[in-house]
Amino acid sequence: MTTAETAGEALRLFAWLSPGYPVGSYAYSHGLEAAVEAGDVTGEDSLAAWLCDVCERGSLRNDLILLAHAHTAATGRDPQGLAGINDLALALAPSRELHLETSQQGRSFLDATLGAWPCPALTEVAAALPGAVAYPVAVGAAAGAHGMARGPVLDIYALAFVQSLVSAALRAAPVGQAAGTRTVAALSARLVPLARAAETAGLDDLGSACLRLDLGSFRHETQYSRIFRS
Repeated sequence: MTTAETAGEALRLFAWLSPGYPVGSYAYSHGLEAAVEAGDVTGEDSLAAWLCDVCERGSLRNDLILLAHAHTAATGRDPQGLAGINDLALALAPSRELHLETSQQGRSFLDATLGAWPCPALTEVAAALPGAVAYPVAVGAAAGAHGMARGPVLDIYALAFVQSLVSAALRAAPVGQAAGTRTVAALSARLVPLARAAETAGLDDLGSACLRLDLGSFRHETQYSRIFRS
């Protein structure tokens, strides 16, 4: 791959995972709003601890594993395998809100990418995923269809996940921009090892230990005052 091709792939990846991509990520807090309401997140230190758990013991770890397997299935032109990975990803969502969060963003991502960056392999991916699509599966499948290297996709997806939740924290928690920036910087060092581990993990390695997030997402469905959909 030439330098220009590498640069073009990087720019495409940053466009796909930028806050401006039309997936509606700004509408979701991934349980963070419920954690603020419950008093689990009250400032910078508790936010960093909460996010660290979500990344290393919860949703992000699972997302990266699912993304890696979706990428492999798309690269190998395995529509049946890809559909099975997507079914598993959707089934892992522990609540109605978190299912909506991943499926709405996944569907929006796949449709937007198919419209803006079409290619025959991506058309095959879309045919294999006609209904609800989990967000990490959509990203991994699209990247695989475009022949993008899996490692950088995992790395940037992980960073975008953290940045999205920190952005939510700036709106929902008593955390300012400086504290949010420090939180992103502190967690960034943990993301690359997490992504490398996901590259070799099997689907049997999926699992979460973030029970307060899961329970909080149920409570958030009836939370009196809220600004996010999850």
